[in-house]
Amino acid sequence: MEQRILGRTGRDVSVIGLGTWQLGADWGEVSDSDALAVLEAAVESGVTFLDTADVYGDGRSETVIGAFLRSHPGLMVATKMGRRVEQVPANYRLEAFREWTDRSRTNLGVDTLDLVQLHCPPSAVIDDDATYDALDTLVADGVIAAYGVSVETCAQALSAIARPHVASVQIICNAVRHKPLEEVLPAAQAAGVGIIVRVPLASGLLSGRYTSATTFASDDHRNYNESGAAFDVGETFSGLGFARGLEVAQAFTELVARLGPPDATPAQVALAWCRDQAGVSTVIPGARSPHQAQANAAAAQLPPLSAELLAAVTDLYDTRLRAQIHSRW
Repeated sequence: MEQRILGRTGRDVSVIGLGTWQLGADWGEVSDSDALAVLEAAVESGVTFLDTADVYGDGRSETVIGAFLRSHPGLMVATKMGRRVEQVPANYRLEAFREWTDRSRTNLGVDTLDLVQLHCPPSAVIDDDATYDALDTLVADGVIAAYGVSVETCAQALSAIARPHVASVQIICNAVRHKPLEEVLPAAQAAGVGIIVRVPLASGLLSGRYTSATTFASDDHRNYNESGAAFDVGETFSGLGFARGLEVAQAFTELVARLGPPDATPAQVALAWCRDQAGVSTVIPGARSPHQAQANAAAAQLPPLSAELLAAVTDLYDTRLRAQIHSRW
């Protein structure tokens, strides 16, 4: 699989990685053996980059990955910190960072964390000099090798990219979420900051598998709405809502059938669309089965998407989505 340098980490990572929120079993039961099978399938398919967080299963995702690393050394693992506490700037301080990273090091079974990302913190945290002073201290102490920021908005991303030691920014960008293409990706390229694309399938919408009859388990995050979610509504279905999202997903599926590479699924084309955006380092779809992990990884092998398809996706966004969501994030 194609490898790209992940910004200021200097590390090569697979262009398709693996997001592991689902392996924490926060939304649907996943046994340890099933989780390990997903990791095995992804790595056998060429994935070298795993993204997790201390809050996924309250550490379970990290622990499962830690067990996997004992027999699969050399992978790059990015974790995240900060969402296990009340989201107020006062909680983001050096003492807390030490506590959180020590817990993740134990869970993952490593002395030094490859990459630690602040997990969608308040904007005030991203804008505060003290935040980066604390993170620099952890690097100097050898606790972490590099740090980045996972963000909700483009403004937050640009603030983080401007910091001299930020290695990477993780942001939602997909075929129905284009705003990062305007300023964030070019700024990251210019600064040498890696871009990790999350939610590349718009919470599964772009897989083409959902219909109006689709339901989700009671504990599935896709049931959450703007008033009930513990995170920004834009994390689910790219902020479109399920009904509106289905309409757009159907249009995307039709474009893939007409203009996409032969035999490629909508999900694979959606991942390739992210891959083909200048400035993207790696794309991190989740997977709940070995087959899904393999199919996602196979998207890396698709040829560059045609100019006709790229233009059609842009037109779909401009005519049916831009007015609704572009200004929000």
